[in-house]
Amino acid sequence: MSSDDDLSHLSLNELFQQEAETQARVLSDGLLALERTPSDPATLEACMRAAHSLKGAARVVDLPRGVAIAHVMEDCFVNAQQGLLTIGAAQIDQLLHGVDLLLKVAHDESPAMQAEVDGFLDKLQRLTSGEPPPITAAPPARNAEASSEAGLVAASALEARSVPMPGADSPPSSADTLVAPDGERMLRVSANRLNHLLGLSGEALVEARWLKPFGESLLRVKRAQREASRSLDLLHDVLIDRGLDGAAHDALNTLRESIGASHQMLGERLAELENFDRRHVNLTRALYDEALACRMRPFAERTAGYGRMVRDLARSLGKQARLQIVGGVTPVDRDILELLDAPLGHLLRNAIDHGIESPAERLAAGKPAEGVITLEARHSAGMLQITISDDGAGIDLEAVRAAVVQRRLSNVETSERLSDAELLEFLFLPGFSMRAEVTDVSGRGVGLDVVQNMVRQVRGTLKGMQTTGQGTRFVMQLPLSLSVIRSLLVEIDHEPFAFPLASVTRALELPKDKVDLLEGQQHFHFEGRQVGLVSARQVLEGTPMSVADASLSVVVIGEGPHSYGLVVDRFLGQRMLVVQPLDARLGKIKDIAAGALMENGDPVLIVDVDDLVRSVEKIVSGGALDKVGRGDAQGAAQRRKHVLVVDDSLTVRELERKLLSSRGYRVSVAVDGMEGWNALRGETFDLVVTDVDMPRMDGIELVSLIRRDATLKAVPVLIVSYKDREEDRQRGLDAGADYYLAKGSFHDEALIHAVHDLIGEPLA
Repeated sequence: MSSDDDLSHLSLNELFQQEAETQARVLSDGLLALERTPSDPATLEACMRAAHSLKGAARVVDLPRGVAIAHVMEDCFVNAQQGLLTIGAAQIDQLLHGVDLLLKVAHDESPAMQAEVDGFLDKLQRLTSGEPPPITAAPPARNAEASSEAGLVAASALEARSVPMPGADSPPSSADTLVAPDGERMLRVSANRLNHLLGLSGEALVEARWLKPFGESLLRVKRAQREASRSLDLLHDVLIDRGLDGAAHDALNTLRESIGASHQMLGERLAELENFDRRHVNLTRALYDEALACRMRPFAERTAGYGRMVRDLARSLGKQARLQIVGGVTPVDRDILELLDAPLGHLLRNAIDHGIESPAERLAAGKPAEGVITLEARHSAGMLQITISDDGAGIDLEAVRAAVVQRRLSNVETSERLSDAELLEFLFLPGFSMRAEVTDVSGRGVGLDVVQNMVRQVRGTLKGMQTTGQGTRFVMQLPLSLSVIRSLLVEIDHEPFAFPLASVTRALELPKDKVDLLEGQQHFHFEGRQVGLVSARQVLEGTPMSVADASLSVVVIGEGPHSYGLVVDRFLGQRMLVVQPLDARLGKIKDIAAGALMENGDPVLIVDVDDLVRSVEKIVSGGALDKVGRGDAQGAAQRRKHVLVVDDSLTVRELERKLLSSRGYRVSVAVDGMEGWNALRGETFDLVVTDVDMPRMDGIELVSLIRRDATLKAVPVLIVSYKDREEDRQRGLDAGADYYLAKGSFHDEALIHAVHDLIGEPLA
């Protein structure tokens, strides 16, 4: 196992630090629970065991200060279990301070740390023995934001599991093994390996789908064999009528029996293949689902320490607040989980600082003195929905309206017409703050814009809602995974494209009579406003669109005044797609975010919706917008020349397909020679563009088969290969290729010139 997957390279101090972080999470959660139920036996037992484990671990790594801290904390919990001590607010404050010290003792040996440890031990002993603590001046308020974030980072650094403390002679392989709290054996695996496993299982699922068309081709062989058998029976009858001699008759009967036996054998093998295909698909689907599940972690792994942060920050502001977490077991993709830390921290601090009132204000309003902030995670309509709500006073919308005018973001007349939802949108602008003064917690105008940027980065949405006097709620809609996205598949200019559902406002069939012409541009009425209508073919530089149907297939994208209705050829349905980044050497491809493979192995490009909106606005501002449905009908009626691109490289395949499609050719693709051969026998093509090195059947074999087939031998073949030696070129031409183009020197125009030489312009 590589060094990034195990713990064998860590020192004992580093191992102790990891265990301290794990047990600190147990202690922090337990102490916050004891504030509400001081004598709960299960919570006291969990805290006592965590302190006892840390004491033993500190003794193993020779950290006497750690031993001393954990020992007095353990005694405190034992006394509480025996009824000798009631753990109150003062003890909990000091015990939480002890948790912080345990996280620092392994890497801080300064005299100041020793003095802090001594002070902690003395004060906790006084608190637990009943002696009054010495009277000291009230300490200055700490930087609540910094201290709470430090506690959050420390407490959430590890997953909820115990790390075994190996001795010096422990074998390296045992360091890979972890033990979960429920005793289940766990192994550490790097994120890269999980990503690779998911990619391979996705490819296995695609490969499994190829058995079905192969079985269908064998069925065609079986039908052809049956026809041959019937023809042989007819020949037998004719020859018998003409007086077939005995030897010829016996030979003909033997041939008929042989064909009959082979026909029966083929039927049996086909039945076996169908059973194997069914089992294989089920197995690869299960493998894929398990690989995907390995990327998912409980939402609770990111919430560890948030309760402590809420408590500490509220106390520093003179408030009382507690955090309530709902849906901690909700599975979330690891990458999403990592990105959630900063946004959730900002939203929680906002809820405490701006939402929760002081105890006196809450009591005067008929509320409990302690405010409640709820953090909830759940799956909804194929998305991850995270909600942060509080029972505070809500946002003062009139103050927001005044701030909008003061910052000259709108004039008074316009601001008066803004709805509550529109006013709340201003809170997400960079630099916008409702605080007149900068404090440790807020006033800098950063926070909500950071949350908004993170949500957009992962193709999600963020909305704020509030009820005056009852609280505020922020809802994040995020994809369940960055590796797998739920998409709307559409067809544009005879090619499939995928729109991430998180970026789609609505997909609808729009009657043509609902399209209006305003100031020379087509619009339609949608949710109380006029939305511009744009042809997806024009944006993606395809051929003009001519619509004969009575309605248009429209995908609504963008937000507010930047919303547009994108007219596509037709809807293909929804799919879960495994995201495959495009080759970095291609750079940023306009309007495209990534690629994916559908279950049948066909490639599909995933649209970059934000980039697409910018492309639409550029066309609109330039006054070059086409009218939807008014394309060149005569040109549309002409037959487009059909090109088959065969290449096992997704990048090369898509590059060639995109290039030829943009020049007006109709393009189909195949991932290897076998699939290309099956495509050639099922459709009519004007040209084949193929690679040489491919699995299952290479390009030379494919060219040879084409030249030997009576119906296909006239189809021109263009080889595009990385092999640039003269003998490679000659081998391709000898096999029957009409043109040989080396990828090493290949550029866009070279391919187009070669295609023009072989089949001419795209329209026949």
